[in-house]
Amino acid sequence: MQFWAVEMLFDDTYLTISTPSQGIYKEKGSKFIALAFPVITEEDVKVHLAGLRKEYHDARHHCYAYCLGHDKSAWRVNDDGEPSGTAGKPIFGQILSNDLTDILIVVIRYFGGVKLGIPGLINAYRTATKEALHNAIFVEKIVEETQEINFEYLLLNDVMKILKEEQAVILDQEFDNACRIRFSVRQSAGVRIAGRLQKIRGITLSFLT
Repeated sequence: MQFWAVEMLFDDTYLTISTPSQGIYKEKGSKFIALAFPVITEEDVKVHLAGLRKEYHDARHHCYAYCLGHDKSAWRVNDDGEPSGTAGKPIFGQILSNDLTDILIVVIRYFGGVKLGIPGLINAYRTATKEALHNAIFVEKIVEETQEINFEYLLLNDVMKILKEEQAVILDQEFDNACRIRFSVRQSAGVRIAGRLQKIRGITLSFLT
Protein backbone atom coordinates (compact mmCIF):
# COMPACT_ATOMS: atom_id res chain seq x y z
CA MET A 1 0.00 0.00 0.00
CA GLN A 2 2.90 2.34 0.69
CA PHE A 3 4.20 2.08 -2.89
CA TRP A 4 0.67 2.25 -4.37
CA ALA A 5 0.19 5.66 -2.77
CA VAL A 6 3.38 6.98 -4.36
CA GLU A 7 2.48 5.60 -7.80
CA MET A 8 -0.88 7.31 -7.92
CA LEU A 9 0.62 10.79 -7.59
CA PHE A 10 1.29 11.16 -11.32
CA ASP A 11 0.00 10.05 -14.68
CA ASP A 12 2.39 8.01 -16.80
CA THR A 13 0.53 8.15 -20.11
CA TYR A 14 0.42 10.75 -22.86
CA LEU A 15 -1.30 11.33 -26.19
CA THR A 16 0.35 11.73 -29.58
CA ILE A 17 -0.49 10.85 -33.19
CA SER A 18 0.50 7.56 -34.78
CA THR A 19 0.98 8.63 -38.41
CA PRO A 20 1.19 11.87 -40.44
CA SER A 21 -2.08 13.60 -41.34
CA GLN A 22 -3.20 16.56 -43.41
CA GLY A 23 -5.85 19.25 -43.39
CA ILE A 24 -6.69 22.01 -45.90
CA TYR A 25 -8.45 25.35 -45.44
CA LYS A 26 -9.15 27.96 -48.11
CA GLU A 27 -10.08 31.60 -47.59
CA LYS A 28 -10.27 34.44 -50.14
CA GLY A 29 -7.91 32.73 -52.53
CA SER A 30 -5.33 31.75 -49.92
CA LYS A 31 -4.73 28.06 -49.37
CA PHE A 32 -3.55 26.71 -46.00
CA ILE A 33 -2.14 23.18 -45.98
CA ALA A 34 -1.69 21.77 -42.47
CA LEU A 35 0.62 18.80 -42.05
CA ALA A 36 0.95 16.97 -38.74
CA PHE A 37 3.81 14.60 -37.93
CA PRO A 38 4.69 12.39 -34.95
CA VAL A 39 8.18 13.42 -33.76
CA ILE A 40 10.41 12.58 -30.81
CA THR A 41 13.39 14.93 -31.02
CA GLU A 42 14.16 18.43 -32.25
CA GLU A 43 16.31 16.80 -34.94
CA ASP A 44 13.15 15.08 -36.24
CA VAL A 45 11.51 18.51 -36.39
CA LYS A 46 14.42 19.98 -38.38
CA VAL A 47 14.33 17.12 -40.89
CA HIS A 48 10.60 17.56 -41.53
CA LEU A 49 10.88 21.34 -41.85
CA ALA A 50 13.76 21.09 -44.31
CA GLY A 51 11.85 18.57 -46.40
CA LEU A 52 8.70 20.68 -46.49
CA ARG A 53 10.54 23.86 -47.41
CA LYS A 54 12.02 22.00 -50.35
CA GLU A 55 8.75 20.33 -51.39
CA TYR A 56 6.65 23.51 -51.01
CA HIS A 57 9.39 25.93 -52.06
CA ASP A 58 6.91 28.18 -53.87
CA ALA A 59 4.74 28.81 -50.77
CA ARG A 60 4.98 32.17 -49.01
CA HIS A 61 4.86 30.92 -45.41
CA HIS A 62 5.78 27.74 -43.54
CA CYS A 63 4.41 28.36 -40.04
CA TYR A 64 4.67 25.72 -37.36
CA ALA A 65 4.47 24.63 -33.75
CA TYR A 66 5.76 21.57 -31.97
CA CYS A 67 5.65 19.99 -28.53
CA LEU A 68 8.01 17.28 -27.27
CA GLY A 69 8.31 15.06 -24.21
CA HIS A 70 5.70 13.30 -22.13
CA ASP A 71 5.78 16.31 -19.80
CA LYS A 72 5.49 18.74 -22.77
CA SER A 73 8.67 20.45 -21.60
CA ALA A 74 10.05 21.30 -25.07
CA TRP A 75 7.99 23.40 -27.46
CA ARG A 76 8.24 26.20 -29.98
CA VAL A 77 6.02 28.33 -32.24
CA ASN A 78 7.04 30.12 -35.44
CA ASP A 79 5.04 32.63 -37.50
CA ASP A 80 7.48 32.59 -40.45
CA GLY A 81 6.77 36.16 -41.53
CA GLU A 82 3.09 36.34 -40.65
CA PRO A 83 2.08 39.02 -38.10
CA SER A 84 3.23 38.04 -34.63
CA GLY A 85 0.87 35.63 -32.88
CA THR A 86 -1.34 34.93 -35.90
CA ALA A 87 0.06 31.56 -36.97
CA GLY A 88 2.32 29.68 -34.56
CA LYS A 89 0.18 30.35 -31.50
CA PRO A 90 -3.13 29.20 -33.07
CA ILE A 91 -1.38 26.04 -34.25
CA PHE A 92 0.09 25.43 -30.81
CA GLY A 93 -3.26 26.16 -29.20
CA GLN A 94 -4.78 23.20 -31.02
CA ILE A 95 -1.94 20.96 -29.87
CA LEU A 96 -2.62 21.98 -26.27
CA SER A 97 -6.40 21.77 -26.51
CA ASN A 98 -6.07 18.16 -27.72
CA ASP A 99 -3.51 17.42 -24.97
CA LEU A 100 -0.95 16.19 -27.50
CA THR A 101 2.82 15.95 -27.41
CA ASP A 102 5.61 14.49 -29.57
CA ILE A 103 3.99 16.27 -32.49
CA LEU A 104 4.94 18.83 -35.15
CA ILE A 105 2.32 20.73 -37.15
CA VAL A 106 3.34 22.84 -40.12
CA VAL A 107 0.81 25.03 -41.94
CA ILE A 108 1.92 26.07 -45.41
CA ARG A 109 0.24 29.11 -46.90
CA TYR A 110 -0.15 29.98 -50.53
CA PHE A 111 -1.15 33.65 -50.65
CA GLY A 112 -4.26 34.39 -52.70
CA GLY A 113 -3.74 38.12 -53.14
CA VAL A 114 -6.24 39.27 -50.51
CA LYS A 115 -5.14 40.11 -46.96
CA LEU A 116 -7.18 38.33 -44.31
CA GLY A 117 -6.41 40.61 -41.36
CA ILE A 118 -5.36 39.48 -37.90
CA PRO A 119 -8.63 37.68 -36.96
CA GLY A 120 -8.78 36.05 -40.39
CA LEU A 121 -5.24 34.73 -40.17
CA ILE A 122 -5.76 33.35 -36.67
CA ASN A 123 -8.92 31.58 -37.79
CA ALA A 124 -7.27 30.21 -40.93
CA TYR A 125 -4.26 28.71 -39.17
CA ARG A 126 -6.42 27.36 -36.36
CA THR A 127 -8.97 25.82 -38.72
CA ALA A 128 -6.37 24.21 -40.99
CA THR A 129 -4.73 22.68 -37.91
CA LYS A 130 -8.09 21.42 -36.65
CA GLU A 131 -8.63 19.67 -39.98
CA ALA A 132 -5.25 17.96 -39.81
CA LEU A 133 -5.92 16.75 -36.27
CA HIS A 134 -9.44 15.67 -37.20
CA ASN A 135 -7.87 13.37 -39.79
CA ALA A 136 -5.16 12.12 -37.42
CA ILE A 137 -5.15 8.90 -35.43
CA PHE A 138 -4.52 9.61 -31.74
CA VAL A 139 -2.64 7.03 -29.70
CA GLU A 140 -1.98 6.79 -25.97
CA LYS A 141 1.58 5.89 -24.99
CA ILE A 142 3.09 4.85 -21.69
CA VAL A 143 6.00 6.60 -20.02
CA GLU A 144 8.71 4.11 -19.12
CA GLU A 145 11.81 4.28 -16.97
CA THR A 146 15.00 2.25 -17.02
CA GLN A 147 16.57 0.55 -14.01
CA GLU A 148 19.72 -1.53 -13.61
CA ILE A 149 20.45 -4.16 -11.00
CA ASN A 150 23.68 -5.92 -10.05
CA PHE A 151 23.69 -9.12 -8.01
CA GLU A 152 25.33 -12.51 -7.47
CA TYR A 153 24.35 -15.41 -9.71
CA LEU A 154 22.75 -17.30 -6.84
CA LEU A 155 20.02 -14.62 -6.72
CA LEU A 156 19.11 -14.97 -10.40
CA ASN A 157 15.94 -17.01 -9.94
CA ASP A 158 14.54 -14.61 -7.33
CA VAL A 159 15.30 -11.61 -9.56
CA MET A 160 13.84 -13.14 -12.72
CA LYS A 161 10.67 -14.14 -10.86
CA ILE A 162 9.98 -10.51 -9.91
CA LEU A 163 10.83 -9.14 -13.36
CA LYS A 164 8.50 -11.66 -14.99
CA GLU A 165 5.65 -10.94 -12.57
CA GLU A 166 6.03 -7.19 -13.15
CA GLN A 167 6.25 -7.62 -16.95
CA ALA A 168 9.55 -5.77 -17.10
CA VAL A 169 11.27 -5.59 -20.49
CA ILE A 170 14.89 -6.72 -20.31
CA LEU A 171 17.09 -4.42 -22.40
CA ASP A 172 20.52 -5.85 -21.62
CA GLN A 173 21.89 -8.59 -19.41
CA GLU A 174 25.15 -10.21 -18.33
CA PHE A 175 25.19 -13.51 -16.44
CA ASP A 176 28.37 -14.62 -14.68
CA ASN A 177 29.38 -14.92 -11.03
CA ALA A 178 28.35 -11.27 -10.91
CA CYS A 179 25.20 -10.52 -12.91
CA ARG A 180 23.78 -7.33 -14.36
CA ILE A 181 20.33 -6.69 -15.84
CA ARG A 182 19.08 -3.46 -17.38
CA PHE A 183 15.31 -3.31 -17.82
CA SER A 184 12.46 -0.92 -18.54
CA VAL A 185 9.15 -0.72 -16.69
CA ARG A 186 6.08 1.45 -16.66
CA GLN A 187 6.99 4.58 -14.70
CA SER A 188 4.07 4.33 -12.30
CA ALA A 189 5.22 0.84 -11.32
CA GLY A 190 8.91 1.70 -10.98
CA VAL A 191 8.91 2.46 -7.25
CA ARG A 192 7.00 -0.72 -6.43
CA ILE A 193 9.32 -2.92 -8.49
CA ALA A 194 12.41 -1.27 -7.00
CA GLY A 195 11.01 -1.91 -3.54
CA ARG A 196 10.47 -5.59 -4.28
CA LEU A 197 13.95 -6.04 -5.70
CA GLN A 198 15.66 -4.20 -2.86
CA LYS A 199 14.12 -6.62 -0.37
CA ILE A 200 16.46 -9.25 -1.81
CA ARG A 201 19.67 -8.99 0.18
CA GLY A 202 22.72 -8.45 -2.02
CA ILE A 203 21.09 -6.49 -4.87
CA THR A 204 22.35 -3.07 -5.97
CA LEU A 205 19.81 -1.03 -7.94
CA SER A 206 20.20 2.16 -9.98
CA PHE A 207 17.60 4.35 -11.70
CA LEU A 208 18.97 5.25 -15.15
CA THR A 209 16.11 7.23 -16.74
